Amino acid sequence: MSWYYVPKPTVVPAESFNPSEDAAALRKAMKGFGTDEQAIIDILCARSNFQRQQIEAAFKNELGRDLVKDLKSELSGKFEDVIVGLMTPPVNYLCKQLYKAMDGIGTDEKALIEILCSQDNDQMHDIVRTYEVMYDRPLAEHVCTETSGSFRRLLTLIITGTRQDPSEPVDVDLAVEQAKQLYSAGEAKLGTDESVFYKILAHASFSQLEVVFDEYKKLTGRTIEQALKAEISGDFYDALSAIVECVQMAPHFFAKKLFKAMDGLGTDDKTLIRIIITRAEIDLQNIKDEFEQMYNKTLLSAVKSETSGDYKRVLCALIGDA
Repeated sequence: MSWYYVPKPTVVPAESFNPSEDAAALRKAMKGFGTDEQAIIDILCARSNFQRQQIEAAFKNELGRDLVKDLKSELSGKFEDVIVGLMTPPVNYLCKQLYKAMDGIGTDEKALIEILCSQDNDQMHDIVRTYEVMYDRPLAEHVCTETSGSFRRLLTLIITGTRQDPSEPVDVDLAVEQAKQLYSAGEAKLGTDESVFYKILAHASFSQLEVVFDEYKKLTGRTIEQALKAEISGDFYDALSAIVECVQMAPHFFAKKLFKAMDGLGTDDKTLIRIIITRAEIDLQNIKDEFEQMYNKTLLSAVKSETSGDYKRVLCALIGDA
């Protein structure tokens, strides 16, 4: 997804990094009466995920203790959710979020869409492999039991990793043909042939889709978003729309999700936490820039007004001031 922008993270690896020192400092922050939450934030939010794994190993080898277990026993609530999330390897974290979205009564379709529709093939293959190891069931099978119709077919195609390799060159002639197919399946006829939409949007690489959408505009005078809105609805529309937004500008997609998570009464903390954790080492700076441009306020100020205490402090540390 980097052909439209250069991804800029807000969390980068610490330069002078000593896992043993960090492990000792974290032990000190949790030892005895009371917990020094600020020290935990200062250390873990200024290290990359890979460095956090090294701290966890040092904590085990040198202090004989389980860092995540200690953190869980000392912390609570949403602050604990963020810190434990930061300690989890990125692909395992996404798998946990997918499992939570489907576990128990009801399904969190928005979380499924946000996670699955923003991945390229390599990321998807990693998620599929890890999910089966963690939960002893195939991700595709689990998603199939929780979804239905064209929405289910689209997600299944994404999960099975049939998307064209991004290193393959863009085929402009094919893009023209695909744009025509989308038009014939939607706006050009009464009713909609949804299978054409999910086959093209789940199979073509993001760079190929970018050209398909341009060709669609040339062919019809309308954007692909206008066509989707007119032809499709519900979760299937939300999923296709997410793919379109991630093709065109992924930070825009995530900025919008963050705004919606904080807009109106109450806060969707699950979405807020998930996006900030998963994008901090990828493109959270781009998301911040996009957020400010779209909503005329900074992401930091929005998060500050929606959160409090250590939970607020840890999210702000990940977002950064700049």
